[in-house]
This record gives sequence, structure tokens and C-alpha cells, in this order.
Amino acid sequence: MKTRHLGTSGLAVSELGFGCMGLSHGYGPATNEKDAVALIQKAYDSGITFFDTAEAYGQGANEQLVGKALHNVRDKVIIATKFGFNNSRNTDGLNSRPERIRQVVENSLRYLQTDYIDLFYQHRVDPHVPVEDVAGTVKDLIAEGKVKHFGMSEASVQSIRSAHAVQPLAALQSEYSMFWREPENEIIPLLEELGIGFVPFSPLGKGFLTGKLNADTEFDKTDWRNVLPRFSKENREANQTIVDLVTTIAAEQHATPAQIALAWLLAQRPWIVPIPGTTKMGRLEENTGAVNIALSDDDLVRINTALDHISLQGERYPANLAGLQGR
Repeated sequence: MKTRHLGTSGLAVSELGFGCMGLSHGYGPATNEKDAVALIQKAYDSGITFFDTAEAYGQGANEQLVGKALHNVRDKVIIATKFGFNNSRNTDGLNSRPERIRQVVENSLRYLQTDYIDLFYQHRVDPHVPVEDVAGTVKDLIAEGKVKHFGMSEASVQSIRSAHAVQPLAALQSEYSMFWREPENEIIPLLEELGIGFVPFSPLGKGFLTGKLNADTEFDKTDWRNVLPRFSKENREANQTIVDLVTTIAAEQHATPAQIALAWLLAQRPWIVPIPGTTKMGRLEENTGAVNIALSDDDLVRINTALDHISLQGERYPANLAGLQGR
């Protein structure tokens, strides 16, 4: 596992991170604590040093797992967490008021069993709080030693510029994969201009690019993909074309579809660090194997040309969630 730098911030992390959300939140029942801790520790043993969590992933439950798993190697890892919601729940509305940010940081420090947070993201832009005030609050927390670096998630070009002018961002976290390439239009050029790293979440298209899902897949009733238009039965069937493409490339490279999807992301920019998540040891080993796959320029041209000719069906989010993105 090699090291990458998130933009010009000086923040060095493993080239693949580990998204811890699914262990507690979003994709069905929570993983039991013993297995979750073992998985996070296995990720570290595999060379991963960059771990992503948030207050909203189980109202601190996910942060507590991360803290327990990494406590003994705290000085050897980079931990990212997030603020931005009322009551630590993403269903209770946005709240990035300075006093709430300070409340969250104290909770996170306690849950993570640490005295500093390496990367503190605004989870979603709060339209009721100027991003300059948010950036200023995080700047103060950095001066106090409680936070090392500032980040934002799913923010617009204007919000990124405004916040960055007050406190430079180390990273932007947003969805990016073969299954969602919209950041290529404006976000990636902006990050390159400003020297900000990019941390793609859902780099495997919420599992779709692994080739393990199809139109007949039944999700657990608590799995949030049930409400995502792109994951309706009809759209999964219509979008099988992209899975076929990735599967074909994988066979040629003696790899798996998931490994090709991650290798493609890693090849886009040297300051892009995907954070795939999983609840299974076997999938963790598969994902980390992606760093050993080198796609040639010809491979990338071929893949991108094919992707350009695939029209994916279904919106990324339902209307009530779509409004939280790109503010």
C-alpha cells in the first residue's frame, strides 16, 4: 500500500482508505462489535491508514467502533469524521452553527478515544450558516489543536471557494465512481486548481460495480438503497451494461470488477483516495488488491470511451435527499 497526499495540505494517507459507515449504518443491520473491530484492525494490518466515520453513522456508534479498534495505533493512522446534523442524525436536519460544531468535536474526541481529529468534514453545507463561519470555527479548532485539517462533503464550487478562502481545505469528500462521474465536470478541475484532495465515497457504486447485484437482488428493509431511484429493480436491470463493461475489463486483467472500479479511480489523479467500505473480510482483501492493478493509458482511454457511450438510468437520490447536495 503506497502513500498519497491529499492535495497540497501535507496530509499523507494510504492510497486506499476504509469507509466505516456500513458497519453501523445504511446497509442493513449493524455488524456486531467484535467482528467490526476485527475488520477495522485487519484493514490497518493490510496497510490502510485512513479511516472514515461520522457522528451521523449511528449517533456516535460508528465513531466508538473506530476508536476502540484503532486506539492502540492512534499515532499511525489518519481518522476523518464529520459534523453537520442536528442530534447526530441525518434525518433531523442540518446544523453547522459554531456551537454545534464545538459540541460535535467534543463528542467525537470522546467516542474516538483521542485528543485530536485528523480531518474534520462538514458533512453537508448548511444553507442557514455561512460557510465562512463554518470554516472560521474549524480554523479556531485547528489553532486549539483539536483538529488537524478541514474538509467538506458534497459541497458546490462556490461553497468550496468561499470556505477555502477562510481555512484551506485538505479534502473534499463526494460520490465519484464509474457509476457517478458528475464531479469530472466542475469539481475535479476546481480541486486541482486549489490544491485540494478528493476522497470519493461509494467508489464501487454502492456495490453495483462489484457485479454482485442484479435486478433480482433483495435488500434488507433497513438498507437505504431501497429508496434510491438508481437502485430500483427496473434501473438495476437497465444499468447492467456498465457491470458488463467492468466485468469484461476485469477478466482481461485477471482481476475482479471491484478491483477494476477502484483501479480506475486511482488512475484518475494522484491526489484521489477512494474509501470503499465492507463488512466482510474477503471483500476487504479483494479491495486492497486493487492497488496492485495498473491500468495503462490505452486501457483508460478504452474504458472512458465505453463509459461515455453508456447512459445510466435513475437519479442518484430521491428529491428529499438530492436537495442536500451541491450547496
